[in-house]
Amino acid sequence: MSNPSVEKMPFGDRLATAISERGSLCVGIDPHAQLLEQWGLPDNAEGLRAFTEAVVEGCGDHVAAFKPQVAFFERHGAAGFQVLEELFTEARVRNILIIADAKRGDIGSTMKAYADSWLGSSPLATDSVTLSPYLGFESLRPALDAADKHQRGTFVLALTSNPEGRSVQHIGGTASVARSIIEQAHAENERSSWYHMGSCGLVVGATVGQALVDLEIDLSSFNGPILAPGYGAQGATAADLYSVFSGIEKQVLVNSSRGVLAHGPNTDSLREAAEASREDLLTVLNAA
Repeated sequence: MSNPSVEKMPFGDRLATAISERGSLCVGIDPHAQLLEQWGLPDNAEGLRAFTEAVVEGCGDHVAAFKPQVAFFERHGAAGFQVLEELFTEARVRNILIIADAKRGDIGSTMKAYADSWLGSSPLATDSVTLSPYLGFESLRPALDAADKHQRGTFVLALTSNPEGRSVQHIGGTASVARSIIEQAHAENERSSWYHMGSCGLVVGATVGQALVDLEIDLSSFNGPILAPGYGAQGATAADLYSVFSGIEKQVLVNSSRGVLAHGPNTDSLREAAEASREDLLTVLNAA
């Protein structure tokens, strides 16, 4: 497919460019109450703002994207959403992509409202959002269409590492729910034009290698980005991760939350942790 201009570049190609230029690290912004306390910050909107600013300042030069967990902002009401909007604005200034980890999924007009909120023209609209397809992949259609219209991205939950996920995602064995989701996301990317990869991505845990074998799922031909949580504090090494995603290593955005955030609130310590993670991933990727 033809290479788009930077101004008209769809999300998948913008993400591919960011990974090429900055590396594959994505830092999660997860200001839960316990972590705010550990950082010596109050559990209110001002603490939330200080936390978010420290993460952006410390990690911004070493990430392709930030992934704020929306729930930790939402719990502070309107003031929390204000901090989230400020984060989106600052990320745009710094040319850092955002994945709003909202895991939205519903039907009809409700799904359209979610799509308008995160992928349209509302103050919360940003580069991409996570989606839950467990009311049926096509229930996500309003969000998929909004993402395509506004050149934003989606990450659809496909194969997660939490034990409970098996009870839904593994149903069907080699004809599993997870395989169906992956195939439909692949087909969604075939509907649109892109150069490096499509804008409909997947969430696949970095620790699910055996599940891929058991379910006979081959991700090597997937045509969109993979958001891979599980690196670092959750147990997966860079070597583990790139073994799981062999063949599509350059499409993988690797999320680290606890492994980096544990080094706050000092911005220099956060910077060192993010840089170390980024270099670890690059070293293994370049050797693959």
